[in-house]
Amino acid sequence: MTTKTDRAGIQIDAPLAEFLENEVLSPLGRDVGAFWTGFAKLLADFAPRNRALLEKRDDLQAKIDSWHKERRGKPLDQNEYQAFLREIGYLVPEPSDFQIGTQNVDPEIATMAGPQLVVPVLNARFLLNAANARWGSLYDAFYGTDALDAPPARPGGYDEQRGAAVIKRGREFLDQALPLVDQSWADITGDHDGKLQDESQYVGKTENGLLFKNNGLHIEVVFDREHPIGRTDKAGIADIICESALTTICDCEDSVAAVDGEDKLLAYTNWLGVIRGDLEESFEKGGKTLTRKLADDKHYTAPDGSEHSLMGRSLLFVRNVGHLMTNPAIALADGGEVPEGIMDAVFTSAIGALDVEGHAKYGNSRHGSIYIVKPKMHGPEECAFTNDLFNAVEDLLGLPRHTIKVGVMDEERRTSANLGACIEAVKDRIVFINTGFLDRTGDEIHTSMQAGPMIRKAEMKTSEWLAAYEARNVGIGLRHGLSGKAQIGKGMWAAPDLMGQMMKEKIGHLRAGANTAWVPSPTAATLHALHYHQENVFEHQQGLGDVPGLDKLLNIPLAQGTNWSEEELTAELDNNCQGLLGYVVRWIDQGVGCSKVPDINDVGLMEDRATLRISSQHLANWLLHGVVTRGQVLDSLNRMAAKVDAQNAGDPFYEPLLENPDGAAMCAAKDLIFKGVEQPSGYTEPLLHAWRLKKKAG
Repeated sequence: MTTKTDRAGIQIDAPLAEFLENEVLSPLGRDVGAFWTGFAKLLADFAPRNRALLEKRDDLQAKIDSWHKERRGKPLDQNEYQAFLREIGYLVPEPSDFQIGTQNVDPEIATMAGPQLVVPVLNARFLLNAANARWGSLYDAFYGTDALDAPPARPGGYDEQRGAAVIKRGREFLDQALPLVDQSWADITGDHDGKLQDESQYVGKTENGLLFKNNGLHIEVVFDREHPIGRTDKAGIADIICESALTTICDCEDSVAAVDGEDKLLAYTNWLGVIRGDLEESFEKGGKTLTRKLADDKHYTAPDGSEHSLMGRSLLFVRNVGHLMTNPAIALADGGEVPEGIMDAVFTSAIGALDVEGHAKYGNSRHGSIYIVKPKMHGPEECAFTNDLFNAVEDLLGLPRHTIKVGVMDEERRTSANLGACIEAVKDRIVFINTGFLDRTGDEIHTSMQAGPMIRKAEMKTSEWLAAYEARNVGIGLRHGLSGKAQIGKGMWAAPDLMGQMMKEKIGHLRAGANTAWVPSPTAATLHALHYHQENVFEHQQGLGDVPGLDKLLNIPLAQGTNWSEEELTAELDNNCQGLLGYVVRWIDQGVGCSKVPDINDVGLMEDRATLRISSQHLANWLLHGVVTRGQVLDSLNRMAAKVDAQNAGDPFYEPLLENPDGAAMCAAKDLIFKGVEQPSGYTEPLLHAWRLKKKAG
């Protein structure tokens, strides 16, 4: 057990206190004693407010549950339903017309459109890969994925036939993004050949080739006749480097398993490393030791001879946790655990201040901002709490007002229904809103748990409420002036091995008005970047239709009058149980919060905790309403445990579920289902944390 040390009446894990004092506060030149005194006061002020907000969640949910129980079996009357939601304070009045006032926002967020990565902060190698994904090889992306419409590469080294197909596809991209006068890029013979139709697209000359710009994104065409690819290329083109992941969210939340001070220390240490610029990670590959570190900036000479540079790394956000969880890393004066979201706000902002005040090797924000994504807020009152908290953190750290920017994740039903008021609550620091199918569906199910059985999980993707949710997020964001000042984002493409399908489908996010969208890997970021060369998002934003009303958003996805066959019930049970077990076993036993988890059809999906929320809540809902029995669920869990064990047979650290039926992972999985109705907002964190702590304790 980690030793605690006293700081101004609060008890904190000693290594965590020493880390903050020596690695953060000292370089910042802050008075350590004054900081701890101020932090203790901040906790005394905000921890009770945090608890009160959670109590309000519970109170609202209890009232909604009772309302549905009284009307069970009756059709939903939207007028009556919305009047009730207003009466209890779930729905609040629409704010008067306003525009956000956020200042000092970097162009990657405000005026550029491009892919966004989300990476678990506990994994230093993944974190470095994501931060370095600002630039990516288009040749590599096509060669190694099914995004290229050509036969797969033959084993045994470089496949020249596939390589030729990659080069052909690369030239097609250049013709589309950087068209030449009366000529194709396939016809040029060198870096001095060809004339752009729009000469303003030429930016300058880099160390490796020529730099261009289209729709705000840069393209570097690498000319190198000594390179194995350039040597045989008519023009000497060795690669096409695309500006790819403009922004990356370093995640302390859904993609990590951080349950105590030890885990939080690693999270903050890695965040410090990418902010300070000295994070490195060594690993073995192909019998060699390789070391990853952050990429340097990209330098170029403009046509007028002046020297310039472009960011070599993705602009970094950090995602804090929400308002729900506490953490044993710090004990409050009353002996209770610290609200983890408050701890995150203080620690990640203090680390971010090193960048703002010039203590970073490279620099993250060129406009003096710290970017925090805040998830799982329920309604405008909770957004206002975050705004007040960030004010207090700025005062504690001596930072100018609104240095800390906020991204609001629209993933809870009360936030979706009151999105305009939520934006208004943070209108001078908001830089990001986005949608997310999984968490939002989990809350959709839990909020209306007592209303009746829900439709099957796959049918949710075509339901009326979801379409309204996606359209309202963009439309309300545009109404309040986010275009040109902030990101409007869309959710994750979860299948990193299905890039061909991603290239067909994910362009729809741009056409829906989103100027960023989540992708599962640096390679996916490079490929998704091509969509932003095809479509001008900011032009699309000007032509979007009216914002759907609340009637569609609040249309509960109930399975009215549906009689599923036994085969359909078994398929739904197995799909949910397999996905749940596949994720839980890695979270509990290995502390892995995000990884490529095979689904029931053995397709690898990048899964995080949001996947677990929807599966556990759907199962809990069907159990509550008698669609399935406890015995059927247990049978499915046993069947799917065998499948998950087989899927993980090659993992030397894997602990088989069937051999450990009373182990922490299987017990956690059962609790998530059979105790799902009583979980706050249907969240999985309380049970996951409890079982992971038991596992760590041995």
